[in-house]
Amino acid sequence: MAKQAGVITLNGKVGRLSFYKTKDGYLAREKGGVSKSRIMNDARFARTRENLKEFADNATSAKLFRDALRPVIAKIGDSRLNLRVTQVMMKVLQSDLINNRGERMVRAGDWTLLKDMELNAASSLGSTLFLEITYTDTLTEWAAAIPAFVPQDYIALPKGATHLRITATGVGLDFTTGGRAVQTSVSGLLPVIDPVLAISLSVDKALLPGTHRAFVLSVEFVQMVNGSEYSINNGAHNAAKITGVEQV
Repeated sequence: MAKQAGVITLNGKVGRLSFYKTKDGYLAREKGGVSKSRIMNDARFARTRENLKEFADNATSAKLFRDALRPVIAKIGDSRLNLRVTQVMMKVLQSDLINNRGERMVRAGDWTLLKDMELNAASSLGSTLFLEITYTDTLTEWAAAIPAFVPQDYIALPKGATHLRITATGVGLDFTTGGRAVQTSVSGLLPVIDPVLAISLSVDKALLPGTHRAFVLSVEFVQMVNGSEYSINNGAHNAAKITGVEQV
């Protein structure tokens, strides 16, 4: 281990050298590790190659899922959501009982492991909407029935919110082709000071081709100023939950 001396101190990498600060001062070390060629060809790294292949499938599948849910995710203020989706997808992959180790895939795993996942860890749907929501899942559609309510009594309203919006979203995925589709059913913009009539939101499954589907119910809070919508605290209070899944 080399120790830096002199008045010039460095942090970071310069060529094959890495410079960093410790309690013992500024140190430097040469880049090491096993070469990529050895990892990809040496029999002793067979398990590593298996892990890399499964990690690649998991990363691709998680990205496809996130991209399909972009209309929902874009309104959720959870900076760790991408990581949590990747972690859940890995559990789905590891539940694959068909393929051998190193060949397991998300598409062959237990898709129901995604059900009930909260997309905002800091604001769950159950702690935001205090309503008896009824979900219906048939061969042709997925639906959510929300009873009439008074927002100030049954909604955890964030400070500054003047309106809210409830949305049902369905996504269809094909992990083999990379295809994706999304459909939404929206309540419209609801003033928080007015009673709300019963709401029925439904997603037509015929519009969601693919082998895997997921259905999300979400609530978004906004502040209306002179006819323009403004997000409340960058979506930190918006909630969304995967309330239904289906593998075709």
